[in-house]
Amino acid sequence: TQPSLNPHTTPNSIKARVSNATRLAERASQLSQSEGTVIHQQDTFFNCSTGRLKLRNLMDGSGQLIFYERPDCDGPKVSNYSLSTTQDPEGLRTVLADSLGVKGEVRKERRLFLVGQTRVHLDSVEGLGHYMELEVVLREDQRPEEGEAIARSLMKELGVGDDSLVTGAYVDLLLEGQG
Repeated sequence: TQPSLNPHTTPNSIKARVSNATRLAERASQLSQSEGTVIHQQDTFFNCSTGRLKLRNLMDGSGQLIFYERPDCDGPKVSNYSLSTTQDPEGLRTVLADSLGVKGEVRKERRLFLVGQTRVHLDSVEGLGHYMELEVVLREDQRPEEGEAIARSLMKELGVGDDSLVTGAYVDLLLEGQG
């Protein structure tokens, strides 16, 4: 089962460019003892005055509206977020686009592996290439520093070096033309 991401949970996350997606998938598969779950996602980011607001269309008739705030820096980051599910992502997208305006869109195929309390995402992002994202879902009794240690350790096990770390969201990389 997947760790539940309740509103205001603060996962530690790391994002890195992946040069060999096949090798990373093999290592993640060994560590998770699974082949992972393939998820197709289309994220639409909307203009907002603070943080980020995105609608994630899960391409199965459902979606999630997610507001989050996290620093744009290399290495582990703590996010504060809130989430609401929808059974009408297209209708909600229209309302939000009309009222707030669209900042950008990201289309990706995500392969999700669960390793302990960490969600390992191997993302193939349209226009950018392959990326890995680690989300350590902190328990109530854990401090962010513990999440960072878990993420750093898993990075090493997956063969991902600090030189591969990236800053910001996929939408920022697309808007900056870093694909």
